This record gives sequence, C-alpha cells and structure tokens, in this order.
Amino acid sequence: MAISMSSASLPIFRTMLGNLSHFLDKGLAHAQARKFDPQVLVNYRLAPDMLPFNRQIQIACDAAKNGVARLSGVEAPKFEDNETTFEELRARIARTVAWLETVPAARLDGSEDKDITFPVGRDATRTMKGEAYLKHWALPNFFFHVTTAYAILRHNGVELGKSDYLIGAQ
Repeated sequence: MAISMSSASLPIFRTMLGNLSHFLDKGLAHAQARKFDPQVLVNYRLAPDMLPFNRQIQIACDAAKNGVARLSGVEAPKFEDNETTFEELRARIARTVAWLETVPAARLDGSEDKDITFPVGRDATRTMKGEAYLKHWALPNFFFHVTTAYAILRHNGVELGKSDYLIGAQ
C-alpha cells in the first residue's frame, strides 16, 4: 500500500511538536534548577545571524500549520509571533497541534499532484507539486527549526538527548 499524504504529514507534525513542547519543559526546568532567568534561553541564538529560540519555535509551528494548510486547502490560523516566555511558546505549540487535529486526512490525501505555490523570501514565490512540496520543503523546513531549537537548548546545557528528540513526548 502506498503511503498517504495525511500519514506522511499530520502524525509527524503532531509528534514532533509534542517533542518540541517536551524540550520547552526540560529547558524551563533547567533554568529553574540553575536559578537563571529563562528569558536567556528564549532570546538565545547560536550565531549572530540566526534567529533566536523563540522564533525557531514560532517558525516550526508555522511550517507545520502552513504546510498542512497549503496541501489541504484549509485556511491556517494566523498567530501574532509575540510569544516571549516558555509558557507562551508552549501555548503556541498546543494551538498548532489543536488546529492540526481539525484537518481531515481526506483533505490531504490525493494532494500529491496539486500545485502548491508558497512564499520564499520576501518577494518571491515557488511552485511545487504537493508530494515534492511535502518531502522537499515543508518537512525539511519544519525539522530544521525543531532541530535548531533543540541545538540551542543543548548548547546551553539542557539535558536533552536523541531519545528526547525522537520520542520525548511519548
């Protein structure tokens, strides 16, 4: 049996967003145990030209919801990108997962050959077929930001390991 677009997207986004929330729990616990302001982690970036931790979380959520929206033809909710605390970031992840759970699998299935046009950069767009978009743009972009959030926390001493990344929330 062929893999479906819904099974290649919805459970992956939901699971990894759950793991991302788990990273937040461990990051906050780390800051509290070591008695430093968690805002240090929220604003941390790995390099001067990289986005900070909170933006990594925001973009990971956007990548999941916008990817599913484009493939399904369902309008994604708009979030303000104003989260500045661990609690607010956790709530954004929860809102994203809750929205993903409202998208019927049938809306995604069969979108393999659908033309998906999406923004790249500030003034350009790109068009790909649905399957290529999911495999080569939506999922890689999502994983990039989840991985970068993980790396920021690891770099700052948060005790995260491969098992947290793969199955932390389960």
